Amino acid sequence: MQDKNALAEKHLGLVHACCKRFAGKGIEYEELYAAGCLGLSKALNHFEPERGLQFSTYAFPVILGEIKRLFRDGGTVRVSRSLRELALKINRLNQENELRNGTEMAVSQLAQALQVSSEMIIEAMDSARPALSLTVAYDEEGNPQLDIPIPDIQEEIAERLTLRAAIDALQPSDKALIALRYFQGKTQVQTAQLLHMTQVQVCRREKKILGFIRAKLAG
Repeated sequence: MQDKNALAEKHLGLVHACCKRFAGKGIEYEELYAAGCLGLSKALNHFEPERGLQFSTYAFPVILGEIKRLFRDGGTVRVSRSLRELALKINRLNQENELRNGTEMAVSQLAQALQVSSEMIIEAMDSARPALSLTVAYDEEGNPQLDIPIPDIQEEIAERLTLRAAIDALQPSDKALIALRYFQGKTQVQTAQLLHMTQVQVCRREKKILGFIRAKLAG
């Protein structure tokens, strides 16, 4: 396996990608990142390359698990009274605008009408989303504490990482074919012209490449 320091540095982007999914959910980004780095460290210490997995595929659920632990340990996220009041104002303006014009107001329009930043509008709207839990707990001052819904994106990201790993394993000519067909939207005829192949050759090669990628995704 690669040097652990080099491998860790190479996958810090994965830590950031996981953290960004939970940004704005009540825990500071620095805390999310620290937890993600702890997960990355655990993955480095327990990774077994002989199992045939890509390190990124193995590390992702470990990193995600450490970040989710923050939410489990910290319990719920408190929503300030001012944010709740702003969310109510936004809702009222949207209802009025929908009655008049049939649509809700844009974030920029809400920010201008309420004389706050667009970031505050987005934060207030996000805080007003329904929680996963039907139970609302209250603190000593009678303020509700809402559970923050944390989407389970592990399967989606793991699949993307596996797909990327499968594409990275292709020969340069096969990568070019897939890039032209599926990322640039070229037809088989156009791809054949660009790669100096026949359309039949492109068709046959494409089927083999897709079969290889499907096998990788299937594990």
